Amino acid sequence: MSHTSMRANFLSFTGRAKILHTTWFAFFVTFLVWFNHAPLLSVIQTSMGLTDDQIKTLLILNVALTIPARIITGMLVDVYGPRKTYSAMLFLTAGLSFFFATATSFEALAMARFLIGFVGAGFVIGIRMISEWYPAKQLGLAEGIYKGMGNVGSAVAAMTLPTIALLFGGDDGWRYATGITGVIALIYAVIYYKSVTDTPVGSTYFKPNKSGGLEVTSKRDFYFYLLMNIPMYGAMGVLTWKVSLLGLLNDVAAYSIYAVLAGLYLFQAMHIYKVNKEIFEKPVADMLKYNFKQVAILSIAYAVTFGSELAVVSMLPLFFKDTFLIPAALAGIFGASFAIIDVLSCPSGGWISDKFGRKKSLVILLIGASFGFFAMAQINGDWPIAFAVVVIMAGSFFLGSAAGCVFALVPLIRRRLTGQIAGMVGAYGNIGAVLFLTVFSFVSPSVFFITIGCSIAIAAVAALFLDEPKGAMAEILPDGTVQMIDVH
Repeated sequence: MSHTSMRANFLSFTGRAKILHTTWFAFFVTFLVWFNHAPLLSVIQTSMGLTDDQIKTLLILNVALTIPARIITGMLVDVYGPRKTYSAMLFLTAGLSFFFATATSFEALAMARFLIGFVGAGFVIGIRMISEWYPAKQLGLAEGIYKGMGNVGSAVAAMTLPTIALLFGGDDGWRYATGITGVIALIYAVIYYKSVTDTPVGSTYFKPNKSGGLEVTSKRDFYFYLLMNIPMYGAMGVLTWKVSLLGLLNDVAAYSIYAVLAGLYLFQAMHIYKVNKEIFEKPVADMLKYNFKQVAILSIAYAVTFGSELAVVSMLPLFFKDTFLIPAALAGIFGASFAIIDVLSCPSGGWISDKFGRKKSLVILLIGASFGFFAMAQINGDWPIAFAVVVIMAGSFFLGSAAGCVFALVPLIRRRLTGQIAGMVGAYGNIGAVLFLTVFSFVSPSVFFITIGCSIAIAAVAALFLDEPKGAMAEILPDGTVQMIDVH
């Protein structure tokens, strides 16, 4: 297929392109709801009479559930398929949006924001859907378009919801604005269910042999998998600690949550063993093996790319305001330049990965992102503000492109486990955000940028140990025959 026809296919609304566009819009809607509170916080605070600490708590709770939710959603999509899972997610999204819009107490607001964190896992579903419809040679660009366009949901929320709230006016304007996003999600749940299928006609949707944990194919990978699960519970422990620092959890409550997290880890470890106990009894056939280090390295890479993106987007407006002594509104516009680049960088990273090789592209783009953050650490009030914006946008391009490269690789590891692998890698993105924001609360912006630059450099070194996808992966059909799926 020529490059021209490939581009035309991406721009059409038929066949696999229709699946791509309807699916990125589903992602867009979930992010629209997930971040529908952010531009309205000051209005909500005034309307509900909330303290600054309560507002900070809402922000923390909004991301707390997303880490385990991405793991759970990955399991669900592998078992039930993306069509049913995304439709159910959108329906749930609508209900939670209505819950938040009608809350009349801080406790209700807090519970709604905590539960809405589950909506942030919708991203994982589309990764599996796109991988079912696009061949390996176009997969990076397709996944990049999906990720880049879906992320716009948070930016659209920031640009439109304050205006909608003003149109309705009064103390309840924010309720109508957030409620409207729920109506959109409810309508689109029906549209999505009726518009897509899990696979092209004649293709098989491969499901995991067992549910409850990711299947691995060696004893070494089993222990590696258990180790990689620890940071997920650690990040939730950090969030608990941050809430307790705000004085909203006493020591008994905090230690109780730590104990529950430890218990949940042991419970999950038990399920992982049940799923994988056969590898301790007999070896897996060579053609059915995959290397878990691929999942681990991509998880680390996504932690430092998407994790730093979430962290930086939240602090950049204040950084511009304090560094260049400019009005808050102007600082917000300059700060948004970092996120806007994501729309172009994710598809670019996917295309680069398709064109020049998965491993090499990821390593080079990570190195570029690392240098970008070291350059950002040098920004001070003596710089021309335009040059500072250019440096930040350049760093953002490398960062978003590297994130796009990560998800160009994820679907090429093991088809029937793509949802769970995407869930784990996606969860690490949130883990990175929690850790980087925690670091930022203790250090200056310059040290914060250097910390991120060093972390990305470490991820670039880890990416050198990736295996470039070659040939085909084997999957077993329901009748027991083996089907080979091209990954090159």
